[in-house]
Amino acid sequence: MKKILILNGPNLNLLGFREKNVYGKSSIKDLENFILNECKKYDISVDFFQSNHEGEIIDKLHDCIGFYEGIIINPGAYTHYSFAIYDAIKAINIPTVEVHISNIHCREEFRQKSVTAGSCIGQISGFGFYSYILGIYSLLEYLKGEDK
Repeated sequence: MKKILILNGPNLNLLGFREKNVYGKSSIKDLENFILNECKKYDISVDFFQSNHEGEIIDKLHDCIGFYEGIIINPGAYTHYSFAIYDAIKAINIPTVEVHISNIHCREEFRQKSVTAGSCIGQISGFGFYSYILGIYSLLEYLKGEDK
């Protein structure tokens, strides 16, 4: 059984409340249930973590060593300026996929650049909650290649 972490950054705890036209009407609990239901189909063990604090996200990434085979991360606004999260992802050497609910490349100019994506095996954006599922599928395919 593969064990992965879904790590959500700042303001994602307000899903269903904030900018419904961008992020939809569903809550973070709805997102977690959506992911859990999909992961059951593939015998994947999944844990969730959300924080609005950069240091807590970095600490959680460090805690993943030896515990998770992969990570799906939505760094939220930290996507655009957190070299510390970039460094933490690189340091732990665990395959990580960056995901975003909205298409960051079609939003404000400052949101179009990700400094954290370069530390990840890939980035998926613009597919709503399904971005997380596509991230999980991509991570599983990547891990299959590592097992060879």
